[in-house]
Amino acid sequence: MKFKTLGNRNAPAVLFFHAMGVTGESSEPVANYLQNRYFCILPTSTVYCKGQKYVSKADEVCQVEAYLKSQGVERLELVVASSIGADLAMAFLTSTELPIGHVFFDGGQFAQIAKGTRRVMTPFLYFAIKSLYWSKGGTLKKILWCDDDSIKPYFIAAGENLTYTNLRRQILDSLEDKPFQSLSKELQRHIYFEFGSIEEHFKYRQAVMEAYPCGNYPVFEGYDHMQYQIRDPQGFAEMLTYIAAHDGMPKLPFIRKCEDPI
Repeated sequence: MKFKTLGNRNAPAVLFFHAMGVTGESSEPVANYLQNRYFCILPTSTVYCKGQKYVSKADEVCQVEAYLKSQGVERLELVVASSIGADLAMAFLTSTELPIGHVFFDGGQFAQIAKGTRRVMTPFLYFAIKSLYWSKGGTLKKILWCDDDSIKPYFIAAGENLTYTNLRRQILDSLEDKPFQSLSKELQRHIYFEFGSIEEHFKYRQAVMEAYPCGNYPVFEGYDHMQYQIRDPQGFAEMLTYIAAHDGMPKLPFIRKCEDPI
């Protein structure tokens, strides 16, 4: 992995887990609005790091833990995970001994996909991500979940160093078709599982609600996958700051008023 930080190391820490096909710097637009108050830590998965070999999800977690220790982080004010980053973040949450204030999953891809299906997915994902590098972002609007130009540079950077072997190894031990790992009721109460109402990943929401009944499940009405974060990083950062300060969601105009029953 590689790590980038913004803000003062003595400030409360915020740890980001990025989406598939982009580097950790994809969280920088949000972190830029947090760095005056928080110490922001942006890891990039080994999958997108030049010359590095992806070993396992457990190894990725160990690398994150080692880096946090090297920076003197003894508590995380926030953990923020986007899309497939939720899969790695969940592995981190269930193994770390660090106290955690709040967790926010943005369009978490809590898919439970059979191994054979994941094998079939890998070639498509590889060529989709590599084509963004080869075309310098020209294929963005045709093949991936996000068509916003602001995230294009992070797709291009990820595609440059991606190898098929690393992606295959990541996919084989991610999004596994196993029961969700257990989380304490207390931690669940401080986790926000957010989905946009029109994103494809919305279909995973019900299963997550059943697995973690004490969690919080805001729906961003009319929003697609990670769209609020990408198009309004300042608003997204202000929402995260509010959650950390008030232990609840701010009254955003696009949050669905009535939650679906579990």
